[in-house]
Amino acid sequence: MGVQQPLTAAWLNSACFCITLDRERLYAALERQAGDPEFSARHLRPREHLFSNVPVFHAVRDLEQMTAVVRMIETASRLPAWRDAALAWAPGIARFDPGPRGALMGYDFHLGNSGPRLIEVNTNAGGAFLNALLAKAQRACCPEVESAFRLPLLDDFDTTIITMFEAEWAAQRDTPLRRIAIVDDAPEDQYLYPEFLLARESFRRHGIDAVIADASALRYQAGKLWAGDAPIDLVYNRLVDFALDRPEHRALRAAYLDGAVVLTPNPRNHALLADKRNLTLLSDRARLEGFGLDTGLAAAAARIPHTVRVSAGNASDLWNARKRYFFKPAAGHGAKAVYRGDKLTRGVWQQIAAGDYVAQQFAPPGERRIEAGAGRESLKADIRLFTYDGDVLLAAARLYQGQTTNFRTPGGGFAPVFFLPTLAPAGH
Repeated sequence: MGVQQPLTAAWLNSACFCITLDRERLYAALERQAGDPEFSARHLRPREHLFSNVPVFHAVRDLEQMTAVVRMIETASRLPAWRDAALAWAPGIARFDPGPRGALMGYDFHLGNSGPRLIEVNTNAGGAFLNALLAKAQRACCPEVESAFRLPLLDDFDTTIITMFEAEWAAQRDTPLRRIAIVDDAPEDQYLYPEFLLARESFRRHGIDAVIADASALRYQAGKLWAGDAPIDLVYNRLVDFALDRPEHRALRAAYLDGAVVLTPNPRNHALLADKRNLTLLSDRARLEGFGLDTGLAAAAARIPHTVRVSAGNASDLWNARKRYFFKPAAGHGAKAVYRGDKLTRGVWQQIAAGDYVAQQFAPPGERRIEAGAGRESLKADIRLFTYDGDVLLAAARLYQGQTTNFRTPGGGFAPVFFLPTLAPAGH
């Protein structure tokens, strides 16, 4: 790096290639965590775009601003007036409150020239177990750079995660936690299945039995939820059927509503925190203050792009202004059926206008240049904060090309984030 250049986040993201991923070191660490010497060969090398070779740089002030957004949302979600508003459009199952706060929430941000902007909140956020080791596998070109860009790491991620799940258990039970099921639809077919394996081994290392289970194979019998021959105490929920409405999830739904199993995150967590219709409230500071949110906390609403529900009354205006918006289904996930307004056709617009969609003002993503072959190219970047009960546990970037994050971009994938106190925030 040229020492005469100003050390801004924007400059480092465009010109710094002094720190790269030591892929073999990462694979070795993940094999140790998984307790499987074939883990990388079987699960990582076939996913060639899971990890990017470069980190992403941001200023500590950016992290502070994102953290303020997280705390604002988590605080608002506990206000009676917020609960009334959010539950008004939520499915009926969300009114059941067994106690858990929701393990490993994910808050996704774009960091463009105007600083962080919250794009969405997720209750099934993936990647934490993978990213906990990713940052430790970065290789600097020299000791000086390694020292300058040292990342404050969560030294004992395992213990922090176990403490979180034990807190979720204690919110509903006062007996020892014995067995956890990591549950998804066809889990072995999921792109992030490798982290299910890492999570299972993490639980086992701390004396908690753990299994990975297909939701459709669960049984609810004799007052217990079963995965195979094993009764389950707690389900780490990775399903995207947020209301547990699908027929194949009936056993889990019945056990949850009967209080026979602790489910985290659960339908209420999703309704209060991650329903995309909530963005219409979160981007309205006056509405938040009307709910009783502290004025200082409500100021973070400026970091959330203005969002409205698409309706017959505003459809014409939104179509005319479509280039300024992203359109997202209220119950969507994983960027499915999400449309950028400037690429909409009339046919797709008719589907949006007839469906339950929100329109969110476009907030450009950040950028990170990578080395590609003999040259360099720019990829888009977003930042995910993994949190629990309002506290940030871990940050990770995702690099991609195209409309949304896809893990299909050469050179893209998860990347660690270096938050540096000496940097000016990007665009400030």
